[in-house]
Amino acid sequence: MFSLRNCGLWVAASLTKKRLTLARFSGDSAAPLATKFDVIVIGGGHAGTEAAAAAARCGSRTLLLTHRVDTIGQMSCNPSFGGIGKGHLMREVDALDGLCSRICDQSGVHYKVLNRRKGPAVWGLRAQIDRKLYKQNMQKEILNTPLLTVQEGAVEDLILTEPEPEYTGKCRVSGVVLADGSTVHAESVVLTTGTFLRGVIVIGLEMHPAGRLGDQPSIGLAHTLEKLGFVVGRLKTGTPPRIAKESINFSILNKQTPDNPSIPFSFISETVWIKPEDQLPCYLTHTNPKVDEIVLENLHLNSHIKETTRGPRYCPSIESKVLRFPNRLHQVWLEPEGMDSDLIYPQGLSVTLPAELQEKMITCIKGLEKAKMIQPGYGVQYDYLDPRQITPSLETHLVQRLFFAGQINGTTGYEEAAAQGVIAGINASLRVKRKPPFVVSRTEGYIGVLIDDLTTLGTNEPYRMFTSRAEFRLSLRPDNADSRLTFRGYKEVGCVSQQRYERASWMKSSLEEGISVLKSIEFSSSKWKKLIPEASISIGKSLPLRALDVLKYEEVDMKLLATAVPAPLKKYITCRELAERLKIEERSTTLLCFGCAYRMTQVLPTIPPCKLTKVWQQWETHQNCK
Repeated sequence: MFSLRNCGLWVAASLTKKRLTLARFSGDSAAPLATKFDVIVIGGGHAGTEAAAAAARCGSRTLLLTHRVDTIGQMSCNPSFGGIGKGHLMREVDALDGLCSRICDQSGVHYKVLNRRKGPAVWGLRAQIDRKLYKQNMQKEILNTPLLTVQEGAVEDLILTEPEPEYTGKCRVSGVVLADGSTVHAESVVLTTGTFLRGVIVIGLEMHPAGRLGDQPSIGLAHTLEKLGFVVGRLKTGTPPRIAKESINFSILNKQTPDNPSIPFSFISETVWIKPEDQLPCYLTHTNPKVDEIVLENLHLNSHIKETTRGPRYCPSIESKVLRFPNRLHQVWLEPEGMDSDLIYPQGLSVTLPAELQEKMITCIKGLEKAKMIQPGYGVQYDYLDPRQITPSLETHLVQRLFFAGQINGTTGYEEAAAQGVIAGINASLRVKRKPPFVVSRTEGYIGVLIDDLTTLGTNEPYRMFTSRAEFRLSLRPDNADSRLTFRGYKEVGCVSQQRYERASWMKSSLEEGISVLKSIEFSSSKWKKLIPEASISIGKSLPLRALDVLKYEEVDMKLLATAVPAPLKKYITCRELAERLKIEERSTTLLCFGCAYRMTQVLPTIPPCKLTKVWQQWETHQNCK
């Protein structure tokens, strides 16, 4: 039996461990260990790593401050990246030369594209990730990034100076004060504190100050921000217990296998690091009335669920699901945590009941009758700052050159944090150089939708990205994120490598050439039917058809077309991504102009008045509809 008392003692002990001595780890061996940098990034999570790397790619001498170097890239909650809407964000981060997509291609154990039965605009790239491998690969990337220095230390305060008269704001940040009293100066500061601002962990009725299990919260910084006049709110989230793999009866559960072939997240990855046959499966089980009974009978022992603080609506705890949707069965996905990990992550079973009741609840579920709980689930309550206090560049209105990114802005999820991180890092660097900010609009990307929603509407619950939030989702597909953002990142900002720019340029010219060739090949419908009998082409009227028109049939792909007309089309199937994108481009181009116009008639009544003019103006200038 897992003792609640022992659980509480373990958490308390982990928070009172002797901290590591202050140390610096330079990504640029030639760089001196200075006390002044261009950009300081506080926090080594998913927003912080992207922000620090982006600022360094833009040419700024950057310092990443984190409590512990060994937690950089740690996946604190679920062992997965991507999904519907979230996969779009990852592709856009990658288009700006961000890190998470490339690291996922090197660390995944199960790759799958969700929503395949629907159109490509709403496909969701997703992968189960090996926690240990992801952290190792991310740390290797961060610690070897030129112009980037990593330092262990807790930030307790900000150094503030007189504001620049040409900008709004009552003061300007010029550095940070560390817990040991030392100071580090910088031209811009990016705050990515995650759930650490006055964070509290909750298990049953017990509460312990912590940003996550085993890490101290940030108290001094929270007080500083409140004194500066920032509007502070409170949110909560949670994580499921971890279960021993060998104690689960997988044989009676629904097995889910990965895609073959696996689709990589990054545009510059030809394939993922692991073959489909070597990847790990996931398994599906469900809750039952016994689970509901345990939850309902023990609500008085659960302080987290009784809190009025808002939790994630789209990733709720099992207690919230039982209360909100009574007498229903709820999915529980059993996900591997790594190739050599003995732990299973029960997705959908986030819970904050006392530890012994969690174990009792788990053993009521099919396949988990003999399951052994290794770590209990827990809740986290933390401060966030109203995101309406930041600009579209993620710089704050109150304090000049101070940027917020990640959960501090009220979002939830690795992908949302990474998307904000890359934009905050870019703009922190641009601010140092006194260049105009880099802003992504709603017509250009899901990153634009995310930031526009936050900065204009705010949020009173953990914000999560969905495709339904994007008015222009027919054109904001995962496959074309490079054509939307890579060229801007290279020409306007300098955050994109030459290799990526050349790859995007080659893909753009190949697509244009391929579409032109497909338009030039024309036969009668009867001849096409003879060449491709699998296609449902009508031959009632023998009308001329272009190869591009034939490609719109669901049964037809570029490989089939190249078999029928090999001479001009064979070269377009040597690259899997190019062949797939030609098919997608044909399908999407047919629907885009009519689809955008129709979509506007559907969404205009639902758009808040404060955003209506902006959205309409963006639609009128939508280049893809011309």
